[in-house]
Amino acid sequence: MEPAAGPEPKPRVLVAERTPGGRILVGVSGEPGPELSAAAERRVLEAFAEGPAAGVLHLGVAEPGTDFHPSLEFWRDLGRMFVAGACTALDPLEPETFVHPEPDPGGLAGHAESVPPMPGAELVTAEVLERLWRDLGSVLAERARSAPGGLSGWLRQESRLWNVVGRVCLHLAENRRDPRHPFAFMATYVHRVTGRAQPSHLPLHRALRDYAGQRNRKKLLALLAPLNRAAEESEFLRELLASGRIYRPLPWSAAEAHRFLRETAVYERAGLVTRTPDWWNPKAPPRPRVSVTVGSREPSRLGVDALLDFDLSLTLDGEALSEAERAELLGASEGLALIRGKWVEVDAEKLREVLGVWEKAQERAEALGIPLGEAMRLLAGVNLSEASGEVEDPEAPDWSNVVAGPWLREQLRALRDAPPPAEAAAEAGLRAVLRPYQERGVGWLLTLRGLRLGGCLADDMGLGKTIQALAVFCLAAQDGEAQNGEAQNREKGPDLLVAPASLLENWRREAERFAPQLRLLIAHPSRIPSARLKKLPAAELAAADLVVTTYGTVLRTPWMRKRRWRSVVLDEAQAIKNPAAKQTRAVKAIPAGWKLALTGTPVENRLGDLWSLFDFLNPGLLGTAKEFQRAAKSMARDRKQGYAPLRRLLRPYVLRRLKTDRSIIADLPDKTEVTAFCALSRKQAALYERAVAEMEAALKAEDGIKRRGVVLAFLTRFKQICNHPSQWLGDGDFDPAESGKFTRLREICESVAARQDKALVFTQFRALLPPLAAFLDRVFGRPGLILHGGTPVRKRPGIVRRFQEDERTPFLALSLKAGGVGLNLTAASHVIHFDRWWNPAVEDQASDRAYRIGQHRNVLVHKFVCRGTLEERIDAMIQDKRQLSAEVLSAGAEAALTEMSDDQLVDLVRLDLGRAVESEVA
Repeated sequence: MEPAAGPEPKPRVLVAERTPGGRILVGVSGEPGPELSAAAERRVLEAFAEGPAAGVLHLGVAEPGTDFHPSLEFWRDLGRMFVAGACTALDPLEPETFVHPEPDPGGLAGHAESVPPMPGAELVTAEVLERLWRDLGSVLAERARSAPGGLSGWLRQESRLWNVVGRVCLHLAENRRDPRHPFAFMATYVHRVTGRAQPSHLPLHRALRDYAGQRNRKKLLALLAPLNRAAEESEFLRELLASGRIYRPLPWSAAEAHRFLRETAVYERAGLVTRTPDWWNPKAPPRPRVSVTVGSREPSRLGVDALLDFDLSLTLDGEALSEAERAELLGASEGLALIRGKWVEVDAEKLREVLGVWEKAQERAEALGIPLGEAMRLLAGVNLSEASGEVEDPEAPDWSNVVAGPWLREQLRALRDAPPPAEAAAEAGLRAVLRPYQERGVGWLLTLRGLRLGGCLADDMGLGKTIQALAVFCLAAQDGEAQNGEAQNREKGPDLLVAPASLLENWRREAERFAPQLRLLIAHPSRIPSARLKKLPAAELAAADLVVTTYGTVLRTPWMRKRRWRSVVLDEAQAIKNPAAKQTRAVKAIPAGWKLALTGTPVENRLGDLWSLFDFLNPGLLGTAKEFQRAAKSMARDRKQGYAPLRRLLRPYVLRRLKTDRSIIADLPDKTEVTAFCALSRKQAALYERAVAEMEAALKAEDGIKRRGVVLAFLTRFKQICNHPSQWLGDGDFDPAESGKFTRLREICESVAARQDKALVFTQFRALLPPLAAFLDRVFGRPGLILHGGTPVRKRPGIVRRFQEDERTPFLALSLKAGGVGLNLTAASHVIHFDRWWNPAVEDQASDRAYRIGQHRNVLVHKFVCRGTLEERIDAMIQDKRQLSAEVLSAGAEAALTEMSDDQLVDLVRLDLGRAVESEVA
């Protein structure tokens, strides 16, 4: 029997939010967005309040000229795509009938690639967009049913640009019979609809006769209004209107046809319809291009600094032009030219300019070679030069393209979709059977290692990053023994693994279990005295295949940063997201032949984190921090491609798989999250109200940094009161009857105990763990365990092992920081967040200690929230994304709340007494 499919992943970014500063954003990346008018704010919020599809439809139809943040631009573009398809599918004879357009899988896949960095970006796939496409159909069908005139009527009332009938159409066609005038032009208008559901055109001059007289004057003015609007922007069209030539068929030269073709976007924006030859694409006009080929041959050395060959040619449709054709093009005037029987756009001055730039690059490449990192940027279209910070003309022609040569193309193919070496996993000697996606992961890692390119294995938490890394460590150790130091291109061992202190024992146990042949050395004061560790004998290092240490130890141990390692692997690599931190600088100073980052946290959500990670993996690939920031701003302004070039650049170096993808893993049970609402006791309510009054008074007395300190102190105080009065008062009493959360915890854990299940209980307050554990001991009738930052590293593995293996141990109470990453706690099927971190990503990491491979039961996550308090309002912000953007929340809600006005803060924390003590009164 096949396992039941879990819930489909939903894009968490489809919610509009208003920040405290007044901006409307959708799943932001931390980059500033444009300010919106109050009216635009209201329209967007009201539309999204009806649902994601209604919001996206509104963006696509009713906000054509509003300047939005890239995240909103992304969804508006999807709405535009859908409505354009709906108009194409509409039967003009039955304007009341809505025809749902079929999605274009290729178009949706391309659109998914252009999603800007934002929380939830990794969930935006072509499949997710296809589901949203279906929802858009339901919303638009309802609009068509309720609007006078059906779909066309509704579109007309939303935007003048969505006219379906009664539109002027400008036609351009080839006229091969007249060499001097090889094109013909004619303006028509849509007169009616034929029986074949096709528009019936009449010459535009007929409108002057058919709509003659005062009676039809309004019809004529409405018909010609788009022409007048377009003429305001187009000098060429103004000339045609002023002379009256637009009302009759015209023979045109190639130069006249080119002027028309270059302005089709202006005409269509004004509401006109244009019909041009099939070979003309305004977004990618047919033109000769300067073609640059990089990486035709294997370089002499590998790595991001490897020097590749560089070849330059002038091509048409990918075929090199002859010297005579090249001379003809460079000598031609601006316009259209007939080359090899094809009309192509020619701008000799632009072509010479582009050729000159690339010829200089070719001279440098012939002398020095072109670094692989720079070649990859060229292929992806990521420009890190100073010029990339300038606003580019969206109509600027593209006269060059960069392609990978045979060698580089094969390496990229291997990274993208080549099957892993069939014998790789077996040769690693692991005592485990890898899942297919894990085998592919090992093959991907080996390909990267062979190319000396750093990579990021960003599999979702629980998918087995550890065992994939162990396979590579084993193979590296075998390679080192086989080479005996003979190969010049081989790095000498050992490998270095840097991990949080809480995961050292986990790595030791996993290596002992799956790769016992791997000689492991744990270089940490918990295993080796600090004095000896600082002067560890070289012979002891040489005897190891893998040295495991911590981020703090690297910072305190200079020799680790001086020795060259075979490879450096970072576990929980988000630890180096802050490039200015001493710990980050210390880790980046470690020399190594290859670098790998392991993280279950998506690397796409914050641009600063992304740069810091790749500054470690492949230094220089993303340029300097300043260059990258400048390029990112340029991409944010690029409505044509958005962040697609950045995704193309990084795709070879990042492997990300999700547990929710049933094609990756189909046997993982479901995870259900529920909010466990709690009432306040009378004592809690009284303390809470007193704290609100005291905060209000304190805010009036302070400003600046001191005010922020006051806000943060009171936020902690409110949390403590919601947990238990004794946590704030410090009286050590912790009477369960005085806390609504303790009462709710008893109800849940009694049910857990009755089913003989196990529970994880998380709190961010270490001091709360002893009273919580004492209370839970009584509820379960058996003692549980405690784990926090002060728990000695050597004792942590025993705690985890006892919880996992001892059926008599019913619960584990953990501090969120110490227990939120790395641990495998699949013995639990219940996860309880006693208080909230106000960061969904951190809470998800903690919940996934139980929800990972090895879990065979459904996992239920309980998130405690006190009604009528600050906790409920923050929970609503996280769930509904209506007040704070997801990016602000992921950076820490406390930081955002300190920027609120006094009135906003007081409103946020004010106690709703009726809701807060509702359960107790009842």
